[in-house]
Parts: sequence; structure tokens; C-alpha cells
Amino acid sequence: MTKQLPAGVVFGEEYQKLISECKAGSYALPAVNVVGTDSINAVMEAAAKNGSDVIVQLSNGGASFYAGKGLDATESMVLGAVSAAQHVHLLAKHYGICVVLHTDHANRKLIPWIDALIDRGEDYKKTFGVPLFSSHMVDLSEEPLDENLSESARLLKRVVGLDMSIEIELGITGGEEDGVGSDVDTIDNSKLYTQPEDVLQAYDQLNSIGHFSIAASFGNVHGVYKPGNVVLRPKILDASQKLVSATHGLASDKPLDLVFHGGSGSSAESIKEAISYGVFKMNIDTDTQFAFSRGVGKFVAENPMAFLHQIHPETDQPLKKFYDPRKWLRSGEETMIERLDQAFSELGSVGKSVAK
Repeated sequence: MTKQLPAGVVFGEEYQKLISECKAGSYALPAVNVVGTDSINAVMEAAAKNGSDVIVQLSNGGASFYAGKGLDATESMVLGAVSAAQHVHLLAKHYGICVVLHTDHANRKLIPWIDALIDRGEDYKKTFGVPLFSSHMVDLSEEPLDENLSESARLLKRVVGLDMSIEIELGITGGEEDGVGSDVDTIDNSKLYTQPEDVLQAYDQLNSIGHFSIAASFGNVHGVYKPGNVVLRPKILDASQKLVSATHGLASDKPLDLVFHGGSGSSAESIKEAISYGVFKMNIDTDTQFAFSRGVGKFVAENPMAFLHQIHPETDQPLKKFYDPRKWLRSGEETMIERLDQAFSELGSVGKSVAK
């Protein structure tokens, strides 16, 4: 594969080139939700280790936590997202990979968060010549389709001049993430499956404005649920691609840039099939959260005295080298990286970074 993009954060045409490489090479990138420097660094380290590019994304809650729980929640979700983005801008190039910076689900009540981040992005571009984020997600899937698309169009018009994209959601991804969504058992099952006609309407309304991607629901859910609760139907994605291509007489049989939400717990077969229909991005959060926690928990279980005493009560051994946060946080990073090794492998992106 030709190394064609500079290492670091990608946006605009570079972001679209990266997507094209993914679709042409039949692979996808993991989009990993992060909450602090530890998880961000683990994601970039894992990507560099696997020779893959990657997508770093923040939910409103993750951004708020990044800024600190001592700040007002409304203020912190903006400041945390800005701070995290600046962290990635500074370090991504040194990891030698391409990174897409993205914000996750923003429903109706969180649209002011997105508008505030676009304002910050405008200021950032004036100063540095590049946008702060690669893209933002607008999740108005619980609203009527016309409202979803009209508001998505408004925001796309705002970001297109900044060399940015948006991601929209059609149909509802089951489960709940940082206050967005509903428990899978309470959703009308039909809403878990996007209608191709709705995808066509989105394409018709947004394509002339600028670049966008679509999270089209095909039974996927956030979190890990008991087997049998949901049934994935990736062929909905194929039908959507074919309808748009045929309606507009397009040369490409995969004109849509598609996103797979709720990737945690999905089978390798479902992932591979979704990628074959034009998915370039798969969200993963629940599994990486658990992986990080598993590493920390294992370290604590192996060194219990260090989390109760500064000096071992029986041996008088100083325990600083065990309760030092750098020790147990690193254990969490390492197990998160192990889980991401699996994700890069299942998504087929190992060794396919396009970073120069």
C-alpha cells in the first residue's frame, strides 16, 4: 500500500482519502471512545503497534470527564473535548499513524455542545490553519426523519468550510451510551433496522452540501447483551448502497461511507460482512472499557496490600512502587492494547496505515 498521507490528525480531503483506502482495501478502522490521556495514549500505541490508522472519539461524558469532575458539566464537555483534541494533535504524528478525531453521539439536547465545538474549531483553524476535529456525530435518530436531516444539513453547512465532516444516524442503535439512547428491551424492534429509502433521502439532501458518513442501524446495539436479544442484518447496508447507486446512476457500487455502531461483542463474521458492504468505521467502547478495568483489577488483586498500606504491615516493605498510579494505570493500558490488537485484526487493518 502506498504511504500517502502525513502522520497526524487527518481531515477534509485527507480524511476522505483514508476512507477510500479502507473501502478499496476491504478493511475498517476501530473508533475507540476515550476518557483521558491514558486511554488516548493506549489507542495510539495500539495503532502504531499494529501499523494501522485509528479513530479517536469522545462522547459528551468522556469529554466532561477529561476536563475534570470539578468543573460545571456543560462547560467541561466543551473544554474536555478541546483539550483532548489538542493532546492528539500534539502526539499523533509522533506515533507515526493517521488519526481521525471525532465526537460521538449528540442527540437533540447535545446539539449546543456540537455548535460550541464548531465555534472552537473555527477559532482553532484561524490560528493553526487546520480544524480541531475531523468530524462530529449528529445523532437525531429519535427525531422524525425530516427534522433529523434538516438539522444535520444545518450543521454540515457549518463544518464544510472548516474541512470537516459529520456523521449522522438513521434508525436507532439499541442500548444507552452516556445518556443517549434507550435500553434495548424498550425499543420498537423495527427501529433497530434502517430503511434503505431513508438512506436515499439522506443522500439526496446532504450529498450536495459536503462529506458525511452514515451510521445506519442493522440491529446493532451499544454494550454487550445476552445472545439472541438482537439479530444483526448487515444486508440492510448492501441494500442501501445499491439503492443509492442505482437511483443516481453512480459508477461506484458503494457510494456511501458507512459506520458500524455497537461493535463490542460482535462476531468476526458479522464484522467482515459489514465491511464488505462499505463500512469503514466500527465503534468500540464497552469491550475496551472492560479491558482497561481488567488490567487494573488484576494488578490490584496481585498487590492488595499496596492499596491498603504504604508499608507492608508484616514485612515492613515500602509499597510505593506498587501503588504508584503509573504502575496500575499502565496495566490498564496494556490490557486495553491487547483488546485493540483483536479489533485491528478482525477489522483487517493491520499493516495498512497510509501514514508516510
